[in-house]
Amino acid sequence: MTKEREGELFTVILSVLESLFPILSIITISLVGALHTYAFSLFIALLFFLVLMWKKNLFIELKNTSAYRDLLLTSFYITLLFVLVFIGLRYTTAGNMSVIIFLQLLFSYLYFNIFGKEKMDLLHTLGALIMGIGALIILFPDDMQLNKGDLLIFIAAAVAPIANYYSKRARKHYTSETILGFRTLVALPVIALLAFIFEPSFTSDDFYTALPYLLVIGLVIFGVSKVLWMEALHRISITKMSAIVALVPVMTLFFAWLFLDELPQGRQMLGILPVLFGGYLLTKPLKIKEAKYK
Repeated sequence: MTKEREGELFTVILSVLESLFPILSIITISLVGALHTYAFSLFIALLFFLVLMWKKNLFIELKNTSAYRDLLLTSFYITLLFVLVFIGLRYTTAGNMSVIIFLQLLFSYLYFNIFGKEKMDLLHTLGALIMGIGALIILFPDDMQLNKGDLLIFIAAAVAPIANYYSKRARKHYTSETILGFRTLVALPVIALLAFIFEPSFTSDDFYTALPYLLVIGLVIFGVSKVLWMEALHRISITKMSAIVALVPVMTLFFAWLFLDELPQGRQMLGILPVLFGGYLLTKPLKIKEAKYK
């Protein structure tokens, strides 16, 4: 399997895992609050990464200070992104969150393709655009109006490609586990302090009810999924990766039907086809024509 194929496979797997995130988050936010949900998830994820770093003897990597700027900027932007997402989820739906955060694809094109030097071939660009159209058909509100939760997540979508950019730079110097462990360690005290100041307390019953969901978010979404995310970033372009995660809205629809008994609308079912077809085009390997000499 080629390096690019591995990146595509990792992105598909993490898309399935990430599709659970808005559903689980909305449940936990209703019990313990948005920032508390983020703080507890970070604590669980930090334990996960510390164990990985200890098992793989990765703490020694932190002695390399040459790329600390990228590590710190990654930590800042990813923390900002999730603060916006968690607070935004207090005011919007899981479906809206999925499609609006998907608009990071458009920002990726704006940052890296229009103004940057990262280029995609015509076939893959067409696939990305078709997937984008499909995602918008599936989940965008009929009235095309954004509430304050949607607006916060829209800003998060604009932040996401920047976070990915610095993550990709940092990955040249550190392993995924080190980057994720570092940014989780940096973010945890900040988010815990904000939660203590700005959010009301909760009951022990609410916490124990939320605990199973927090464990899944911390271990699977912030843990396993983010390792896959970093490894995929190391193998494929940011724009291509952002396009493949268009699978997330499709899977979110499925899990919303499975766990919340929310049946997809006809418009949403119509959008699944271009998402899948666009994904096929985007991951289709190109044939390299070899020059023939007589």
